Amino acid sequence: MPTASGPENTAVRVALWRALHVLADAPPHVFVDEVGLALAQPDAGWRDRPDMSAFTRPFRASIVARARAVEDLVEARVAAGVGQYVILGAGLDTFAQRRADLAARLTVFEVDQPGPQAWKRARLDALGLGVPAHLRLVPVDFERGDAWLAQLLAAGFDRARPAVVASTGVSMYLTTEAIAATLRQIAGLAPGSTLVMSFMLPIELADPAVRPGIEAAARGARASGTPFITFFTPAEMLAMARSAGFRAVEHVSADALATRYFADRADGLRPPANSEELLIATT
Repeated sequence: MPTASGPENTAVRVALWRALHVLADAPPHVFVDEVGLALAQPDAGWRDRPDMSAFTRPFRASIVARARAVEDLVEARVAAGVGQYVILGAGLDTFAQRRADLAARLTVFEVDQPGPQAWKRARLDALGLGVPAHLRLVPVDFERGDAWLAQLLAAGFDRARPAVVASTGVSMYLTTEAIAATLRQIAGLAPGSTLVMSFMLPIELADPAVRPGIEAAARGARASGTPFITFFTPAEMLAMARSAGFRAVEHVSADALATRYFADRADGLRPPANSEELLIATT
């Protein structure tokens, strides 16, 4: 049996940033998620953590922008008849709890490491949320080399039907070879399937104002044993997706997300340009 070893630090940070957007930033909120805060159950002084400081505000904006973009895409694909949603490296994702109206029209598959996923299941039970019938928790031991697609099929995924696959905040920790292999597997899913994946641009391309924050995050990731190892320019990312076999590929820049979700804000909140951006690829 896997042990409930607790969530990854990065998953907790994402959950707290999503909650802090609601608690600290002025409305209208780009994305509303306070369920992740309940799951994480941080110490009372969590808002005083260094990674919650004003210095990290642009990165909080990036997190809520990508979350909103993913869920807008899922909603559009559901309206077009897609019935499966796969979240790779799900962490403390709360889509199935927050968007029960939409999730009930889908089978949602959360793929994550066994220990953190067992911990999350226990927290869902403790909060009285449980695991609804439309949610499948799929434990995959990536470090041991488990094949995520085989585990997904064993959990009831139908590869003959189209799906949305989301992978955010993951690619920078993987080798280029591992990313290419994952792209090929997803490109082989049923026609009409869509991948939305975030990727990091080379740090030297980031806005000078936020580059120190990205460099600090990279140092922290390296110190914790999960270094950033893979960066792509948008052209490189699109070329890799085309080579993997996707029919259509699109780069969604941070500037495009800022225009879409932050244009009318008076508080200056916006994601940093040339940092973490999105690939949308369709089979």
